[in-house]
Parts: sequence; C-alpha cells; structure tokens
Amino acid sequence: MELTLIAVVGVASIVAVAAFSQRLGLAAPLSLVVVGIALSFVPGVPVPDVEPEWILAGVLPPLLYSSAVNMPAQDFRRDWKAITGLAVLLVAVSTLGAGWLVHLLLPDVGWPAAFALGAVVSPTDAVAATSVGRKLGLPSRLLTLLEGEGLVNDASALVLLRSAVAALAGAVSLWGVAGKFVVSVVVAVVVGVVVGLVNVRVRALLADSVLNTAISFVVPFVAYVPAEEFDASGVLAVVVTGVVTGHLSPRWLRAQDRITETMNWRTLAFLLESAVFLLMGLGLKTLFDEARAHQNGLGAGRVVLYGLAVTGLVIVVRMVFVAPLVAMLRRDERRAAAAKPFIERWQERIDTFDLGERFTPRKKARIERRVTRVGADIDFRLNETLGWQGGVVLAWSGMRGAITVAAAQTLPEDTPYRPQLILIAFVVAATTLLLQGLTLPAVIRTVRIPGDDPERRIDEFRQLIGEMSEAATEALDEEVADGEVEPWIVDRVRTDGLIRPAQQNGDGDGDGDGDGDENDEPEPRSGPSAEARGTYMRLRLRVISAERDALLAARTRGTYSSRALTDAHHVLDLEESRLQQLGDRFSEDA
Repeated sequence: MELTLIAVVGVASIVAVAAFSQRLGLAAPLSLVVVGIALSFVPGVPVPDVEPEWILAGVLPPLLYSSAVNMPAQDFRRDWKAITGLAVLLVAVSTLGAGWLVHLLLPDVGWPAAFALGAVVSPTDAVAATSVGRKLGLPSRLLTLLEGEGLVNDASALVLLRSAVAALAGAVSLWGVAGKFVVSVVVAVVVGVVVGLVNVRVRALLADSVLNTAISFVVPFVAYVPAEEFDASGVLAVVVTGVVTGHLSPRWLRAQDRITETMNWRTLAFLLESAVFLLMGLGLKTLFDEARAHQNGLGAGRVVLYGLAVTGLVIVVRMVFVAPLVAMLRRDERRAAAAKPFIERWQERIDTFDLGERFTPRKKARIERRVTRVGADIDFRLNETLGWQGGVVLAWSGMRGAITVAAAQTLPEDTPYRPQLILIAFVVAATTLLLQGLTLPAVIRTVRIPGDDPERRIDEFRQLIGEMSEAATEALDEEVADGEVEPWIVDRVRTDGLIRPAQQNGDGDGDGDGDGDENDEPEPRSGPSAEARGTYMRLRLRVISAERDALLAARTRGTYSSRALTDAHHVLDLEESRLQQLGDRFSEDA
C-alpha cells in the first residue's frame, strides 16, 4: 500500500510541477530537481530507495530509445563529426581533466577512482537544454547537435567508467582501454542494426496497434541485454536500434501504429524523465547524511566546495573545446562552398550526357543519387550554418543530469571516499543543471542567435508537397487509363485528397484534364454503394501510398530538410490512419 501511495503521489506531483513550470516558462526538469531538493529536507517525506542499476539498466535504455527513434538519420549522418567530437572526444577530455582535479584535491582517492568520478561527471543531459531551446526557437542544426551528443555521450562515459572501475581491481593499460572502447562500439553498432531491422520486420506483421506498441516497449532491452552480454555498450546499441527503427518505420509500419506508438512513448518518456529528476533532488539529504557519517576527515562543506571546483572545470573544458569545434564546422562550410561548382558541373554532365550508353540503369541511378546527395549535403552546410552565437549556446548547454548521480552510485563499496565522491557528482549535476539551465534562456536572448528561416521552410515544404502531389496525380491517371473505375469516384478522390492535385493544376473540374467534359459526372444522388465506397477507399489509400513513395524517394536524395520531411510524414500518417479507421468501419457495416 505504501508503494502504491508513493507512486500515485509521485505521478500527481510530476504532472503538477510540469504544468506549473509551463506557466512560468521553465524547463520541467529544473523545477523537479528544485522541488525534490526542498522535499528531501522535509521531515517525514519518504525517499524511495532505488538501486542505481535500475536507473542505468531499466530507465536509461527506454529514454534513449524514445529520443533516438525521433532522431533523423540524415541529420545524424551530416553532423556525425561534430556529434562524435562532443560525445566521445569531449567526454574523454572531461574525464581526464576532472580526474586530475579530483586526484589533486583528494590524493588518497587514487587515480582509478578519480578517473571513475571524471567519467561520471563527463556526459551531459540534453533534456533541459533542448526543451528550453525549442521554446526559444533555436535553429534545427543546433538542436540536432545537442540531442545527438546526449544520445551518444552516455555510452562513452559508461565505457570509461567501466574501465576505471576495472582499474581499481588491477592494472589496465591505456591501449587496453582504447581497444576495448573500439570493440565495444563496433559490437554495439552491429547489435543495434540487427535488432532495429528485426524490430520493424516483425512488427510489420502485426495489424494491431496495441500489440505493436507493446512490442516496442521491450525493444530497448532486446538491444541492451545482448550488447552487455558481449561486453559492449548496451546504451549505444539502444541508440542505434532507435535510429534504425525511426528511419525504417515509415516504410514498414502502419500509420496508425506509428501514431499510437509515438503518443504512448511520449507519455512514458515524460514520466520516466520526470521521475529520475525528482529522485535526483530527493536524494540530496541522504547523500549529505552519508558524507557526514563517513567523513574520513573531510566535512560535507568541504566536499561541496570540491564539487563546485569540478563544476567550474567541466564548464571551462567544454567552452575551450567548443571553440575549435565551431572553427571546424566553419572550415567545412568553406570547403562546401569551394566544392559546390564542381558538383554543379557533375550535375550538368549527368543531365546533358546519356549515361545509359556507358553504365547499366542501376549504376546510372546510383551515380545520380550519389551526386544529388552530395549536392544536398553541400547546400545543408551552406544554409544551416553555425556561427559564434551557436557556439556560445552550445558551450553553455553542458548541463549534467540524474544519470550522473546514478552512475556515481555504482562505484564499488570499497572505493576510497565513496560517499564524498557521490556527493561531488551530485553537486556537479545540480549546479550545472540549475546554473546553466536557468541562465540559458538569457544567454540565447543575449547572443540573438538566428533561428530557422520561416519563409525558406514554408517554400521547402510547398515544393515537397508539389512533388508528392505529382506522384498522386500520376497514380490516379493510371486508374483512369485502365477504365475500370467510374470517373465520379476518381473525381471525388481528387477533391477529397489531402494534397489536392486538381487545385494545383488549376483546371477546377476535378479530373485534371481541364476540359470539363462529360467524364466529370457527379456522384449518384442515391448515395454510393458498398462497392463504390470500397473503391473510393482503395483509391484514397493508393494516393497516399504514391505520396509516401515520393516522400521516401526525396528523403533518400537528401534534397529536403528533415524538418520538412517530418512534417510531411506527420500529415500523411494522420490522413492514412483516419482512412484505415474508416475502412475498418465500412468492413464492419458490410
């Protein structure tokens, strides 16, 4: 009964704090941490004793999966150098720097334990930063960098933490750590790709949204467990699985399944994230008590000062690291500008010369697709620039979160100064979260970072819709040419279609030929028959299928931003889901 009461009060508190935070314009994680800290000092407030392994192995995988599913593979590919730098190289540098400082402040801790704490405080949590950034209109590319870093850096930090803990029990060489890291990444990627492919193929066989979503809830653990058994990074395998699933789901899963899954996962991720941040705040009093009980000549106040020193170090290290990172991105922009004329000449050659005389149709299509994608990547780097304003925001978005505290609590019990190290990790997480999280809106407003160009985004979306509309028109024209469908049904499909090719053609008569002849006969006054309704539904779904094929082809070429592609996917999913539900009702009536 007590656990049930705690769960009910916890969920109610999470919803109340989140709603109140929206009114104040604050990120919910920040408010939850503050509320948790305040409640931890209230006598009689129960603090659930949650094992850190439950958070790392039970909460972290679904949270990473829910974020990775929504991460466009195209954006991840285009910014993989910057994301890898932030999520791997910066984590390693932060681990070394924080470990050196901890060993300097606490020589008795030893190098392995010091580097273990450095690995604990090195990964950032992008939840608060992205929630603030979306409200204030940060550019899409900057949000992608923050989300990509948050997805991958946990894997890097946990691998380093595992190596440091192993060094506590014996000798571990630097080359051994590097080799283990590479093997861990390779195995995790392989496991993630395999699980992602199997996931969409198996779920495509189910025609029930409830069953489909139920399977999705266990997919993160299906990727996590075998990767960990192979001594690889389970969290990286989960991220890869999510990215693969999100990329393939529009081709394999039903629209209704995707909509249902998205809503359920958003709810689950919200509750898990909020609970973790609330528990983080609630644990402060316990950490203070443990540090006092095992002082070892080191008072809690002194530990807090050490934690603030480590906080300052990781903030400075991130700022120093981001400067050359932004310079690298600017260099890539200059290289893209220099390569653009070369790619344009290649595109002219492809359009001018007949490649069919020298290459097979498949190889010709592959060359055209490759050149088009390279040109689209160049346009992306030239249009989606990241100036010094983006660098300032990126440097100040290094908030740590509850995963840092949970990882610190996995340190072995015989680790020297273990309670003090955990308290230092909490101080780093709480200080960065509150200091940087609360001041990030002011930083964004001060630097006046430009957001996405709304006019270019609208024009891009219209152009994409135009391509999809043309594909739908061709599909309907094929039905008219066959002569097996009554013209009034085709006319009705043109009129009711989500993307209305008749209106875009401008002929206004519905059949798209502009002659207004007798083929444009109206729907019978008596109402459509069951057979006519079935034909109508089949044609509507055929139109959406043609539009989706055009959309996926555009995604493969890379000529549109992921934001335009996502918006179009969402519109198609809503319409297809509605038609599928209507089709089910018609079947029941028949």
